[in-house]
Amino acid sequence: MKLYADRAPVATRQFITDVLIIVWIYVWVKLGMTLFDLIQKLAVPGQKLEGAGNGLASNLNSAGDKIKSLPGVPDSVAAPFTNAANAAGSLANAGREQQDIVNDLAWILSIVIVVVPVLFVVAVWLPLRIRWIRRAGAAARLRTVTAGRDLLALRALATQPLKRLLRVDPEIAALWRRRDPDAVEALARLELRSLGLR
Repeated sequence: MKLYADRAPVATRQFITDVLIIVWIYVWVKLGMTLFDLIQKLAVPGQKLEGAGNGLASNLNSAGDKIKSLPGVPDSVAAPFTNAANAAGSLANAGREQQDIVNDLAWILSIVIVVVPVLFVVAVWLPLRIRWIRRAGAAARLRTVTAGRDLLALRALATQPLKRLLRVDPEIAALWRRRDPDAVEALARLELRSLGLR
């Protein structure tokens, strides 16, 4: 498996592209984490509301229990404290619900802001990179055997732009059909060079 080309300009371009992709992914992940932290700050009022509601409910329940424990005092005197404690509990529940909504929003927005740009770049870059790795790996194996050089020459005839083929020799196809070793070698080198290989 070849990860990078043999020729310096192509290998440098591939390496720089790979580094830029890694930096791109890092920046979006970092941005997603920062956004998550910022959105989570919106949950602070809900935390305070929950804390205040729980504290108030506890104090009101405690006061109602003390009133009920007094001899000769009817339970109806403690009922307003119990009702107020229930209302304070509802306030605490509202604070919890607000925190849950903020937490869900933080996760959703953070994931979207990371996944969309990263997926876009990876969907474009990764298939091209894998295709090059496969082609370059196969070409690197073929370049060491005589029959492989013939296949590389044939591939060059089939896929290289006509201008490049004409630069090699205007009669390159006829020379290849006659199995001219110089023509086969020139075509194989042309194919290897187009992949950044030697």
